[in-house]
Amino acid sequence: MVDDRGSAEAGRSAAPDPHGSRPPAPGGPGPWLPWRAATEEALYGAHGFYRRPEGPAGHFRTSVHASALYAGAVARLLCRADKTLGHPLELGFVDMGAGRGELSAGVLAALPSEVAARTRAYAVEIADRPDGLDHRIEWCAEPPERITGLLFANEWLDNVPVDVVEVDAAGTPRLVLVRADGRERLGGPVGGEEAAWLERWWPLAGEEGLRAEIGLPRDRAWATAVAGVERGLAVAVDYAHLADARPPFGTLTGFREGRETAPVPDGSRDITAHVALDACALPGARLLTQRDALRALGVTAGRPPLSLATTDPTAYVRALAGAGEAAELTAPGGLGDFCWLVQPVGIPHQIPHPLGEGGCEGEGEGEGENDTEHGRE
Repeated sequence: MVDDRGSAEAGRSAAPDPHGSRPPAPGGPGPWLPWRAATEEALYGAHGFYRRPEGPAGHFRTSVHASALYAGAVARLLCRADKTLGHPLELGFVDMGAGRGELSAGVLAALPSEVAARTRAYAVEIADRPDGLDHRIEWCAEPPERITGLLFANEWLDNVPVDVVEVDAAGTPRLVLVRADGRERLGGPVGGEEAAWLERWWPLAGEEGLRAEIGLPRDRAWATAVAGVERGLAVAVDYAHLADARPPFGTLTGFREGRETAPVPDGSRDITAHVALDACALPGARLLTQRDALRALGVTAGRPPLSLATTDPTAYVRALAGAGEAAELTAPGGLGDFCWLVQPVGIPHQIPHPLGEGGCEGEGEGEGENDTEHGRE
C-alpha cells in the first residue's frame, strides 16, 4: 500500500464547480457533515465500526496481531519504566484503544511474576468487554485519572477523527463535507484555531486540490492522555508524517475485511488518517522509528545459528519463526517505519531514558507520506 494514495479522492461524484463546491449526490443519505463529525458517528456511534462484534482484528492487523514479540517488547519497556520509577507498589499499564484486549493480555503474560503481581492493567475501549479476557485487566471506556507507570497507545491517535480541508480554485482552504455514502463537497473557509493549526503545522500552498487533515483534536487527545500519567512514560505508536514531508493530498482512507478501501463513513469500515506526531509531541518527547524502538527493546531479526538445527531442531524452528516475526515488525518500508512518540513524565533528566540515549532518530529520514504500510492487512 502506498501512503500518498489516490483513495483520498475516492467517493467523489464530480469535479469542483467554479465556486469550489461539488453537486450534491441525488438522493444521497443523510446531511452533509465535516469529516470529523461524520467519522465520529461512523466509528463510535451506536452502530459504529468499533462496536461491531468481530472487532478491529476482523478487518486489519496491527503490530499487536502480527506477533507476540510486540507485547513482549512493551512488557520490557514497562519493566524498564518500573526500574526507573523505583518499583512502585502499584505499577499502572494503560492500553489505549485496546481493541479486544490483545496487547493488555500479552503484556501481562510476558511480565516477570514479581512485576505482574504489582501491575494494574487498564484496557481503554468503547466496545463491550470481550468474553474470556484475563480477569486482571480492568475494562473501561476512559483511562484512569492518575497512574504511575506506562500509558501505551498503539494506533489509537489515527482513529481520533479529524476534519479534512481542501484548497479551492481561489486558493482558500475549505472544510470538506461528506455524506454517509462517501460523496463530498466543499464547505466554508477554515478559520479560528483550526486555521492557526494549519498555518503552524501543515501550511497549504494556494494550489487547487491540495488537502490536509487538521490534527488539533489529536493534539488535545494526546495531551489529555499524558495528563493522566503522574510519573512514567506515555507512548503513542502510529503511522505518521513530520513537518518536512506532509503528504500533499492527505492520507484519509478506509479498511474493511483485510483490504484498503475508500473512506466511506457508513459504519462498515475503519476510517483512518496518518498522524502529525510532531504536532502532538509535548516538551521532552522523543520521536523514533518502530524499528529503532523495538531493537532497543531486544527485538532483532537475526537468524539462529545453523548448528542449533542439529543440536536442538525444535528450538531452531522456534527461533527461526521468531526471527521472521521480528523481521516483519522492524521491516523498512513496513511496520518498522511506524513512528513512536515517547513522552517521559516526572522522570528526572539525569536518569537514563528507558529506550536509551539519542535524538529523534526518525526525524528527517523519509518519514513522510510513504513511510509505512499501515500495519493493516
